[in-house]
Amino acid sequence: MKKKTKKNEKEFELEGLNCSNCALKIEDQVKKLDGMEKVELNFATSTLKVAAEDAKLEKIKEELQKISDRIEPGVKVRDKSEPKADNQAEKSSLKSYLWQKKNIFIGALFFAFALSFSHLNVFNNTIFSSLALPAYITAYFLIGYPVLKAAFFNIGQGQIFDENFLMVIATLGAFGIREYPEAVAVMLFYMVGELFQERAVNNSRRSIKDLMDIKAESANLIKDEKIIEIKPEKLKIGDLIAVKAGEKIPVDGEIVSGETALETSALTGEALPKDVAEGDQVLSGMINLNKLITVRVTKEYKDSTVKKILELVENASSKKAPTEQFISKFARYYTPFVVLTAALVALLPPLFTGAAFSQWFYRALIFLVVSCPCALVVSIPLGFFGGIGLASKNGILVKGGNYLEALNELDTIVFDKTGTITEGNFKVTEVNIHSNYSRQQILKIAAEVEQFSNHPIAQSIVAAADDYTKHSAESDYQEISGAGIKAVLDNNHILAGNERLMQKNNIDFKKVKSTGTAIYLAKNGEFLASIVISDQLKADAESTVSALKAFGIDNLSILTGDNNSTAAEVASQLGLDNFYAELLPDQKVEKVEELLSKSKKLAFVGDGINDAPVLARSDLGIAMGGLGSDAAIEAADVVLMTDEPSKIVTALKIAAKTKKLVWQNIIMALSIKAVVMILSIFGMASMWAAVFADVGVALMAVFNVMRILKTEDI
Repeated sequence: MKKKTKKNEKEFELEGLNCSNCALKIEDQVKKLDGMEKVELNFATSTLKVAAEDAKLEKIKEELQKISDRIEPGVKVRDKSEPKADNQAEKSSLKSYLWQKKNIFIGALFFAFALSFSHLNVFNNTIFSSLALPAYITAYFLIGYPVLKAAFFNIGQGQIFDENFLMVIATLGAFGIREYPEAVAVMLFYMVGELFQERAVNNSRRSIKDLMDIKAESANLIKDEKIIEIKPEKLKIGDLIAVKAGEKIPVDGEIVSGETALETSALTGEALPKDVAEGDQVLSGMINLNKLITVRVTKEYKDSTVKKILELVENASSKKAPTEQFISKFARYYTPFVVLTAALVALLPPLFTGAAFSQWFYRALIFLVVSCPCALVVSIPLGFFGGIGLASKNGILVKGGNYLEALNELDTIVFDKTGTITEGNFKVTEVNIHSNYSRQQILKIAAEVEQFSNHPIAQSIVAAADDYTKHSAESDYQEISGAGIKAVLDNNHILAGNERLMQKNNIDFKKVKSTGTAIYLAKNGEFLASIVISDQLKADAESTVSALKAFGIDNLSILTGDNNSTAAEVASQLGLDNFYAELLPDQKVEKVEELLSKSKKLAFVGDGINDAPVLARSDLGIAMGGLGSDAAIEAADVVLMTDEPSKIVTALKIAAKTKKLVWQNIIMALSIKAVVMILSIFGMASMWAAVFADVGVALMAVFNVMRILKTEDI
């Protein structure tokens, strides 16, 4: 039997990757390498993930560098597991940028000289006029060398239809019809536009990274009464760390000394600081605002909250939205189609009408330049990634562009009740007495019975009692599953539970009609009282339902294991359309499957722990209060990092804003290109207009993306 070889993953950073079309080609070429199990290139973060056997991974970096050199010269492949020198990428990028700018500047000077030699009368009929063509050629090669190199290299690799090839054919064609100034000017405009686009893309990436600037770069380890500064990755469970005022907490932990206020906005989007003291849990990424605290590490960095969030956001772009997938496919066919059209524009009119070939050849060259798909391929992934970054800034983790787009298509939302639209904190709301005991005496007896249980209802009764006797754990105590508690305390036989417990012990009790969970109390066979425990609606639950209906989501329901009367009361208070009560976990899944068949897109909102099967089964799983919860992050497609239902409305607004931005870019790019193409056929567009329709529109699209990143009010 053939032994299976273990597959591992590696992640690389492609420093200097600024061409989105090139990114698609690099990804395609890497997929063709022998032994690749998974290849995902994230243009928004310039990262490439590959999965293969260990033997293949050992040599993959060299192969990646070769592929990158062929497709986009200047890209440097770096293994992300290797340490990175401070500011190395920034310095390298800046040097490359300045060097390119220097060549363009020198080339522009030669271009200016060439124009002078050609057009200024003072140089006519002198030796200077014969230098015009060499000056144009020198300027052309100085300015366009990167484009020429990439184009001819790619042609050798069989990759013809890219922006480099189109620019070379268009400008060489201009040389061929003796339009020397225009050939050089177009290349100059193109390269300047590319440099601006590169800076804009980098600024956009930097803005996204700034939104996710939640990782502490160092930690203060307390060892032998000294403080040692180390990387968070080196901390171990049980280590003690000092977190000074103004510092980020590097890993999840528990405060062992000190008290302070923490800024949690980077994780939850909440502006109000959170007060913490000894014994409180703290999460990585929170910022210490006031005083020094000592924290015991409870999770290593790889398992900490900040690491999970960063991985989720970085991996989100690998799950592409349908719009993004469509544009990627569209770009593959769009450019060859326009090249073919350009050939027909150059050949057919001269062939059938006898028009001048040079005239129609020039118009065909404009077609070639216009056909570059950069504006589309650059702005769409950046648009979705910008939306994901903005959501994260507001305490919402969206696992992919596909889920962000799916938020726009919801017509049905189903809520879990407890802990989702209610607080999940039970309180005693009624005490109905049917004996000579006072309210406090009733609560005292009930608390003495319930003190041994960890159930939330039992704890709420204990919390409501002002005073009660604390009995030992060895007391005669029996918890009856699905019924309640039977105990013998001070020789008194006490029963505390539901109707079933009363009926089983032949207690003559009075049934409660109030909404909530009723606990019936009996002593020595005598019915004493009923205690009603109710859950409270969350403060923003009603406003959330109203806002969702305003969004056009008309089918809003709750699924709960609670009784019918409680579910009906909650549904009525919130104005929900339906409720489904007294459901076991498997019955919840069945009910969701039934609702799925009647819905266009269904989202289930739950706590992410007990509702994991339903979250996974729905079209879109939204986990409430999932911060730090492994189950929530694993099961859900969208994680709301606070317990506020209103975050769903925020997520819908961000999704709508992102969709609007993406389609604005698509329509703008295609419209401008179409107009320039039509005008070029009638001889009403120049090569300058064509370059603007390529690089200029791409630049406008990237700036459009940056607008969403600066949005403050959602």
